[in-house]
Amino acid sequence: MTSPKILAISGSLRAASHNTALLRAAQKHNAGLDIEIYDNLREIPPYDLDLDNPADRPAAVTDLREGIAAADGVLIATPEFNYSIPGVLKNAIDWVSTDWTKTEGLPLHRKPVAIVGAAPTQFGSVRAQLALRQVFVWTESDVVVKPEVIAFRSHERFDEDGNLVDETTIELLTGLLTALKAKIDAR
Repeated sequence: MTSPKILAISGSLRAASHNTALLRAAQKHNAGLDIEIYDNLREIPPYDLDLDNPADRPAAVTDLREGIAAADGVLIATPEFNYSIPGVLKNAIDWVSTDWTKTEGLPLHRKPVAIVGAAPTQFGSVRAQLALRQVFVWTESDVVVKPEVIAFRSHERFDEDGNLVDETTIELLTGLLTALKAKIDAR
């Protein structure tokens, strides 16, 4: 029996991102999941309805759509920008939440999704995660609601090499991944 495949997406483009580091920690504490980190978010162009069809869609968008469609689940790590999710992350979700031709299917429809987030503030990524959950209402994704992984004061939870060292966050992350696996296994 193979491990469920998870496509993990960081909403941060920073090289030393704590959100990307959370995804690397998820790979380490994987709860029996095969987690692949998507690293081409920077290549996704702004959403353009005129190009949103199989013939004209940019290659980077097609790759992301195919990656999500092939995965058993999705793990998203989001920072918080202006009390919400980063524009690059919302833009990518916009590209994969459509099927105007009614021929391809919707990659995120009913897809199990888990959300984590890290931010240096005292409140962490609480509002960004809430905003992201709202986006997934439209896609009808099957979102894991608990446990919540909100790495507030994220600079205190990682060592200088970007390794997650906070035991409470590791425990919550492992619990979230276990819940994601349970959703996938129940399908």
